[in-house]
Amino acid sequence: MTAERIALITGANKGIGRETARQLGVLGHTVWLGCRDVDRGTRAADELRAAGIQAHFVQLDITDEASVGAAVAHVEAQSGRLDVLVNNAGIGSGLQSPPSEEDLGSIAAVFEVNFFGTMRVTQAFLPLLRKSKEARIVMISSGLGSISLTADMTAPIWSLHATGYSASKTALNMFTVKLAKELLNEGIKVNAACPGSVATDMGGEWAPRTVEQGAVIAVRLATLGWMGPTGGFFHDGDGPRLAPYGW
Repeated sequence: MTAERIALITGANKGIGRETARQLGVLGHTVWLGCRDVDRGTRAADELRAAGIQAHFVQLDITDEASVGAAVAHVEAQSGRLDVLVNNAGIGSGLQSPPSEEDLGSIAAVFEVNFFGTMRVTQAFLPLLRKSKEARIVMISSGLGSISLTADMTAPIWSLHATGYSASKTALNMFTVKLAKELLNEGIKVNAACPGSVATDMGGEWAPRTVEQGAVIAVRLATLGWMGPTGGFFHDGDGPRLAPYGW
């Protein structure tokens, strides 16, 4: 693989993850599509390659330690290092359940993917990221994880519940800041991205933003220069500079 930059995107067989892989590929990255489903992941990688992108599939279930370890070994054997990690894989539940009634088992399942799974993948791939000269880690978070936005009665999410999902993204935001502080002196930038309400399987077909729009902020954070921010939470990639999103 000869591309200048090597990226891994989790949950990349569809939606924002696949579009992030496509946009990074257009910019010249070799992209690894980390997907749990072999058939869907292989098909997505084939489609991107047909479009001229250096795309490769690696089987990756972020809730399974053995699967994560095997993925690390495979990427290391084929690429030697990793320059970009986009933690996109995630699930949601309880959007209509008030916090007093949301099922604890469902909340635990959401945390296992959105928070613990993301931590598992990040920790496992960190040795490969440390081999890069300018590694970038992007956490796909959500406005639902913003405490300030959740408490704002004028915000569009005021009427939404999703306590477990929201809390998992709030926890992910904290992990983002803690990891950014740890890796600051190594030049590895770690940021959280809010793609907005995107028309995906999770966001619903009536969501106002396209996957192309939703992926822009992840791609921008994945390609930050050496003076770019770290330990931040950002919503959109448009404009001359990044505007922080409220925690």
